Amino acid sequence: MLVDPIFADLDREREVILEEIAMYEDSPQDLIHDLLADTLFDSHPLGRPVLGSRESISGMAEETIRGYHQRYFQFGDMVVAAAGNVDHDQLKELLLRTHGGVASGSKTALEHTRPHITQRSAFLKKETEQLHVALGSEGIPRNDPRRYTLSVLDSLLGGSLSSRLFQEVREKRGLVYSIYSFCNMYRDTGLCGVYFGTRPDRADQVLEVVSRELETVRNELVDLSELERTKEHLKGRIVLSMESTSARMNRLGKGVLTDAEILSLDEITERIDAVTPAAVRELANLVFDPSRTTLVGIGSEEEVFRNALSSSGDSSEAA
Repeated sequence: MLVDPIFADLDREREVILEEIAMYEDSPQDLIHDLLADTLFDSHPLGRPVLGSRESISGMAEETIRGYHQRYFQFGDMVVAAAGNVDHDQLKELLLRTHGGVASGSKTALEHTRPHITQRSAFLKKETEQLHVALGSEGIPRNDPRRYTLSVLDSLLGGSLSSRLFQEVREKRGLVYSIYSFCNMYRDTGLCGVYFGTRPDRADQVLEVVSRELETVRNELVDLSELERTKEHLKGRIVLSMESTSARMNRLGKGVLTDAEILSLDEITERIDAVTPAAVRELANLVFDPSRTTLVGIGSEEEVFRNALSSSGDSSEAA
């Protein structure tokens, strides 16, 4: 099915994807991540939605799909990952027997270009009860040695219920239901940001608190006890994820595909433990530099979004 499909019912599958796009567009808390990537990365492929657009899906001919599959889905280019009660040699023998030995692959060279990133802002008008806001800037590539520091920073700032943003914005002030930070790492660059959804009349207050917390993590060394709690929480999440065989399988496959280090659990925890307060502050100054930050919003009133940006001191021009 994967290597030699017959492409039956393409039109039916096309309709399913169009419905998926419609469902996604009805979820502003998901859609805003596409808006942020599109605005931050501008015309670079990283800014395009994975699902495609209604136009691209509707107009895609069968010949185009077949041609793409023939070019990129060669058995010799594929990585097969497995985890659990499996025998590596037996699995390899079954695969090679099925496909007649190791194929040569397509040898198709993939283009990689760094996006040109500038500070911008954008707003998408939608009839929503909440104003959804995301701010982000360029992060670091996936093989950057500072990725463990970034994981600690993300967890400290907005990666859990005990994080600074969750505690300050939701628990202490009740200004939001959902707020979190996130970091995506790609081959040549990355994206780090913060998302929240709130009632429009509270947007300026939330942005003010978020900006203050980002300023604090950029300027002040994190307390050692807070850093230790953050590290233990992060390591605990990693250990729990290792209990899933599917997570282990995906980790192995992704590591081989992206030419990344595949570390043992002990090696990962050692690198997390090695993160220092100074390293966290230094990286925060890079990925949350206000002069490099892009802000996007989804809601019913653009003026409210623009006023909130003005009150928070953001000077980005409209996209």
